[in-house]
Amino acid sequence: MSTIVDLAVKAGTFKTLVAAVKAADLVSTLSGPGPFTVFAPTDDAFAKLPAGTVQSLLEDKAKLTAVLTYHVVGGSMLSGDVLKQKSLTTAQGSPLPVTVSDGVVMVGQAKVLKTDSTADNGVIHVIDSVLIPE
Repeated sequence: MSTIVDLAVKAGTFKTLVAAVKAADLVSTLSGPGPFTVFAPTDDAFAKLPAGTVQSLLEDKAKLTAVLTYHVVGGSMLSGDVLKQKSLTTAQGSPLPVTVSDGVVMVGQAKVLKTDSTADNGVIHVIDSVLIPE
């Protein structure tokens, strides 16, 4: 069985995300039955945040949890399902807009780089920016 967390660890490009998921105690949730759709920011996406942002999030579990759950949508939504939506409701509770312009798919302010990495409990779509709820 391969979970969302297993997939993220194996990819090797989500070290910061995996560390954040561990710090927020969300490993068991995201390893659970789900299903989940995760918009996963790469390590490069975390590196684009202002200096000190990641460290301050890691030190504020409530804020970190809010940011991480803003990247998660209930259900297993492949790219075709995502594209049919104008907005997705995140696990954090806020809407996440979906837009397509010139063939580029955006969720919030993040560009979708890779889609449909499937795990037994959901799917990961790779994004180029960390989504911060308002």
